[in-house]
Amino acid sequence: MQVNVTVDGTAHSNEAEPRQLLVQHLRETLGLTGVNVGCDTSNCGACTVHLDGRSVKSCTVLAVQADGHEVTTIHGLATDETTEDGWHPLQTAFHEEHGLQCGYCTPGMIMAAADLLAENPDPSEEEIRDGLEGNLCRCTGYVNIVRAVQAAAAAGNGDGSSVSAHQAEEVSA
Repeated sequence: MQVNVTVDGTAHSNEAEPRQLLVQHLRETLGLTGVNVGCDTSNCGACTVHLDGRSVKSCTVLAVQADGHEVTTIHGLATDETTEDGWHPLQTAFHEEHGLQCGYCTPGMIMAAADLLAENPDPSEEEIRDGLEGNLCRCTGYVNIVRAVQAAAAAGNGDGSSVSAHQAEEVSA
């Protein structure tokens, strides 16, 4: 079947098997390997992307279901309003707050956190933990992941602002 989908701002028209998962389409057909496959059962969240602005686990969506829709991956999260380092403020905050170890879950965590901050730009620690509940990390204790989301929220990340967590600390110091 023909699938017409806009991914990270670029229109794509490709053939897809009716049973092909969106995660497979993104990785294998479009070469976007930042979308990770962790479990294929929707348990881990490593494959989280935004579908029409809302986070979804791309292992639970068929590629044909994305036909006519917009998908944003970790590759396209940063926009013209990025930080000085070219990253989205959440990416910068994860780096600065050491919110990753092996990095495998990080793209999905960041995509879920971006959705959370779009809905709630000033979440409490409990709201952050609840918002990331469907994303698993096997390396960290989540403490630095929560700190990274808090830093991004404090920097005004939810609206894609250009202030990094480090810059926010310098302003408040």
